[in-house]
Amino acid sequence: MKIPCPPRVKMPGLLTAILLPAFLFAQRPAARPPVKSAAIPATRPNPFAQTDVRALQLPDSASHSVSSIAAYINSNFTTATDKARAIFIWIAGNIQYDIDNMFAIDFYEDTAAKIARPLQTRKGICENYASLFSAISNQVGVHSLVIEGYTKQRGFVDYIPHAWCAVQIDGSWWLIDPTWGSGYVDQGKFVRKVNEDYFKASPETFIKTHMPFDYQWEFLNYPVTNQEFYEGKTTPDKSKPFFDFQDSVVAYEAMTHIQQETVESVRVAKNGLRNGMVFDWLRHLKLDLENDRQNRLIDAYNGSLQDYNSAIRVFNVFIDYRNQQFKPEKPDPEIQQMLDTVTHVLQTLRTRTSGIVLTDADSRIQQPLQQLKTSIEALAGKVKEQQDFLTQYLSKGRSGRKAMFYKTTIFGRPIN
Repeated sequence: MKIPCPPRVKMPGLLTAILLPAFLFAQRPAARPPVKSAAIPATRPNPFAQTDVRALQLPDSASHSVSSIAAYINSNFTTATDKARAIFIWIAGNIQYDIDNMFAIDFYEDTAAKIARPLQTRKGICENYASLFSAISNQVGVHSLVIEGYTKQRGFVDYIPHAWCAVQIDGSWWLIDPTWGSGYVDQGKFVRKVNEDYFKASPETFIKTHMPFDYQWEFLNYPVTNQEFYEGKTTPDKSKPFFDFQDSVVAYEAMTHIQQETVESVRVAKNGLRNGMVFDWLRHLKLDLENDRQNRLIDAYNGSLQDYNSAIRVFNVFIDYRNQQFKPEKPDPEIQQMLDTVTHVLQTLRTRTSGIVLTDADSRIQQPLQQLKTSIEALAGKVKEQQDFLTQYLSKGRSGRKAMFYKTTIFGRPIN
């Protein structure tokens, strides 16, 4: 029985001055490798025999980077299908399932590291297989995505997640699983054996065994729910609302990462939290979104603080200049502009800080934010005093202006 390995789960990055509880980063169970199936599939003619031979002739000297592999494929194959096939076969022939490190899963590993590992060690787990395939595919001009979800075989739903790929060829989406397609494990050893079922499979076929967390990646107009997947009900149900996945994918790819996770979290929840893997995936999406919200909150606060400090510096320059009795002389508009600049910054700061909406989870920033708002108003008061002084100063002639810097008293009472 073939069993997949788990993909790396997205985790939120570190926050400035805000820490997420340690329990949120607990590791999930590691996966078992693919194992040999009891049933031996019948041998079928290979329409890609010549493509496969040429793909495996890629020189070792050109096989240690995505760009060099892509260059070889582009120079030897012309059609998108042949290019995708060449990548699939080269990975199957050169990367073996990493049994020894199947438990060494690093949730914080970035995509570049996931790609580099199989190129350097010639070993990997499903995320390495999928990420490498997708990277080379995109490099040769065949649009590819890494899809994450879970699987089912012989009526049994696996309890650990998996990763595979989708490719867009001639306007249509096809599914490829470079891990399951590369071989199996028999008695603790990896055996290379290409499985044609996992190269360029149709969405209608693939949904019988592979269930993405986000139903958009089923590439079906009538998506299968998690419950239906459990029950084996994968035949299109046209009584459901029509889902234009083509337009949905186009819109998705034009979004920012956070926008993508926002719409993805809605779809994941909508398709049913049937098992712990789906729930865990949704939880991590929400943690990512919350992490981003807090980071944007902190960025807004820090940006406001920087602008406030800049306003203080400009205001102090004005005060120093006033203490020098506005010497050396500057044009009146230039003197006025010094205070106007501070006033404009303070108006912007009031708007920005009032737009910072805090929740109970933002207790650490509540006091600093309130202190900043108080400081802004205090500075605004001092600026108002200087504006009043400057308005009076600019309304006078030379002698009147000079007199404003001195206080004359009669019997101890000021007269100017």
